[in-house]
Amino acid sequence: MPENIMKELKQYGKYGLILFLSVSSILFGQFIKSRFHPSPKLVVNKYTVYGLLALWFISMIGLLIAMVLKKVPGLNKFPILGWVSIFSIIFCLPGMPFSALMIKSINSVDVLSITTPILTYAGISVVNRMSELKQTSWKIVIVAMFVFMGTYIGSATIAQIGLMVLGK
Repeated sequence: MPENIMKELKQYGKYGLILFLSVSSILFGQFIKSRFHPSPKLVVNKYTVYGLLALWFISMIGLLIAMVLKKVPGLNKFPILGWVSIFSIIFCLPGMPFSALMIKSINSVDVLSITTPILTYAGISVVNRMSELKQTSWKIVIVAMFVFMGTYIGSATIAQIGLMVLGK
């Protein structure tokens, strides 16, 4: 095999391992959450594992398609997330084999358990760009604080309005 194909396969394997570790941390997070805050919707069962495997499989297909098509003009700039979304939609369309099982399985995965690894990776990517952040002005801190306060106050206001409408 040519060396560049071997390099791409090695990179694909690394991505697969990272995605597998992400799926494992999602499962661990959902398991811990279900132990401390039991809920009928939050039970970790075989459908949770099937859903996580389905998410991993669809992500790997999206990565593979993006790697194969990166040499095709016009499609080489299409983001991996776009490919993953397209294949997710295709696999969940009515009439597709296993679409009902796919939907039931993915629905059994807790959304908050998915956000934990995503926010972790976002934090790591910010830390990797600290030198760029250091070059920005100190005024960015003031802007960030106003954004955080505005988001918090806006969320609290919307929640309060919701509670008032419900009479609580």
